[in-house]
Amino acid sequence: MNVAERFRILARPRRLRATAAIRALVRETRVNREGLVQPLFVVDGSDVVQPIGSMPGVNRFSVDRIVAECRELDALGVRAVLLFGIPDAKGKDAFASVNYDPNGIVQRAARAIKEALPQLLVIADLCNCEYTDHGHCGILDPSGDVDNDRTLEVLAKTALTYARAGVDIIAPSDMMDGRVAAIRAALDEDGFTKVAILSYAAKYASAFYGPFREAADSTPAFGDRRTYQMDPANGREALREVRLDIEEGADIVMVKPAMAYLDVVREVRAITDLPVAVYHVSGEYAMLKAAAERGWIDEDRAVDESLIAMARAGADIIITYFAKDYARRHRG
Repeated sequence: MNVAERFRILARPRRLRATAAIRALVRETRVNREGLVQPLFVVDGSDVVQPIGSMPGVNRFSVDRIVAECRELDALGVRAVLLFGIPDAKGKDAFASVNYDPNGIVQRAARAIKEALPQLLVIADLCNCEYTDHGHCGILDPSGDVDNDRTLEVLAKTALTYARAGVDIIAPSDMMDGRVAAIRAALDEDGFTKVAILSYAAKYASAFYGPFREAADSTPAFGDRRTYQMDPANGREALREVRLDIEEGADIVMVKPAMAYLDVVREVRAITDLPVAVYHVSGEYAMLKAAAERGWIDEDRAVDESLIAMARAGADIIITYFAKDYARRHRG
């Protein structure tokens, strides 16, 4: 009696792992390169490429240099960018007035990108934290809390300036109640029925946003954002938030962050046929970079594994600071 007979080995799954070609043939999940989105930080000035210390390889760009960066992304096959504006600190006030300035930093960047690369998809993050002098995501009431309904007015007004500048998709990230409905109504009433809304539907009050706050100069001057961003312990609440945004007219729904919330991504995927996005956030990027720099992990393999996990959980769209690098390494 040989070993196979003795132990009754009836199935041999290892046959389909024997070579790289076989593994590729039967691979269940693949990252869609055209579903990757590269976040970009835009600042005033000219010829500015400003490294961000906590995010090695990520920079702030002036409008002229961001167009050059977008040309590189487009050549690599990255078809979408997510813009974050970082205005001069002198222009900030309590009402985020510079956010809805038709000649604001995001508006100028969007116009320049669409003029140079009309085929590139421009998504604009819509929030107020980079534009207020107090760093919160909305207008404050006398008690110092964010006034939800007054903030909706600012978001709707800003969304219109983004649409007029050529932005293809508005991405509200503030977590105000009713924001999707307010933005959709404003866009439709002004004739922008083709401008889509990618809602940060389930955005958690996460510890993984630290490097972004350095990059965007958006740390709150006091308190935190836990009265509007979600409690990390809550999963069912995320599904309620997603359903509400869908009812209000969201075209795409997103879970943020990604890696610590893949269970939520899976649950969201199960309740909607809309495209589902995830945001592979700054802290997740920084952790992988730091470990790789110390030789503790293989960066390329760890990045690939992380993005595959997001796709396997159900994400159609992955916003990641690794988009450019991933596209470069996986060129067809």
